Amino acid sequence: MGDERGRGRPVEQQVRAGAGGCVRRPAGNGEVDIAYLRPRPREGTPIVFLPGGPGLASALPYRALRRRAVKRGLDVIMMEHRGVGASRRDITGADLAIEAVTGEAAADDLAAVLDATGVERAVVYGSSYGTYLAQLFAVRHPGRVAGMVLDSPMLSAVDDVATVRAFRRDLLWKGPGRAAALFRELLDAEQVPVPEASHVVQVVYEFAGPEVLERLLAARLAGRALRTWRRVAELGAGEIEGPGTRFVMEPDLVAGITHGELGYGEAPDGLPLDPQELFSHHAADRPPFTGERVDLPAALPHFAWPTAVVSGERDLRTPRPIAERIVELVPGAVLVPLPDLGHSAMDTHQLAALNVAHVLAAGGLGRLPDLTPRIAALPRRGASGKLGPVIRAALALELALPGGRQGSPSSRGRGDRHRRGG
Repeated sequence: MGDERGRGRPVEQQVRAGAGGCVRRPAGNGEVDIAYLRPRPREGTPIVFLPGGPGLASALPYRALRRRAVKRGLDVIMMEHRGVGASRRDITGADLAIEAVTGEAAADDLAAVLDATGVERAVVYGSSYGTYLAQLFAVRHPGRVAGMVLDSPMLSAVDDVATVRAFRRDLLWKGPGRAAALFRELLDAEQVPVPEASHVVQVVYEFAGPEVLERLLAARLAGRALRTWRRVAELGAGEIEGPGTRFVMEPDLVAGITHGELGYGEAPDGLPLDPQELFSHHAADRPPFTGERVDLPAALPHFAWPTAVVSGERDLRTPRPIAERIVELVPGAVLVPLPDLGHSAMDTHQLAALNVAHVLAAGGLGRLPDLTPRIAALPRRGASGKLGPVIRAALALELALPGGRQGSPSSRGRGDRHRRGG
């Protein structure tokens, strides 16, 4: 196996070209080849990176992350989640059945990948939904975990919803800040549908920050910056329904996890900033929520390995109180709070993610609190991390033009990568 080559070729060919391989696994009444990537095996403990979603691919979206990891001398393994990308189809070429795509099966797939690569134990780094999968893997295969990084973590499909609702609303609807006051005024004016306004507020706050959000809300109340508002409102509409984008985000076959296991789209409460709102429009034809497979709050006190919990200050999808609860539950866990950052360092601040994983793998968990300011100050890398500057620049340009480039707002598109969990 060597460095990844041939980016123009289909992902399946890249996997088979020397950067990884496949392991055959049961899938319903058939079998599936689970693809994985390991660019440069080395001595020591590998690091497994699990992206968010559900439905986010590993092979194509995280090429830059793997290149950066190899440059640091890290041994990285990434598995293409069953039902997604290069692991989407069974060995006959047909799409996997939704019933064959479960969290338990994906966790067991990871154990099989470690077997295929001759790895006994690995540091497992999960981001957003990937933290659910990482914790599920740890419960089912505790002897394979050398350490764990939970980045923007999930904990309880039921309890998390209440936590997210309270956090968002206290901050951006009921709170004393100017952004909350402007948001209330916008809702009172009934100029924008509540779900659309809630989505725009979340995206802009997370990616561009409170100051940009205040400017956009004030402009929207004045009938300006409508083009910027519309573009933000349309972000990510294809990532929560339909087939998505092949080899990037494919939400259709993982619906059993999204809805059945994690409860996305359960009935919203009708108030602003509800994390259930976006998925609820598509829940009628999705598997019903059948309850949590594992009681993770009860399992975490038995995690006997070094654990770091990464949490962005502006994360509205899996906010700080969830991370703090996990730190309380896992013996010896360390919080890595990253200021001025939203959801998923793995997507928005990859150098921070790699540094945390590297320090933990090297036995430096206890050093992370002292290193966190330096880690947070590293240059921002990651495709999602570019969204904030784009929103900021688009708003500044539109407000600089006569009339603020007025146009008609849209209420159709809503969503962004890793909604709710990941």
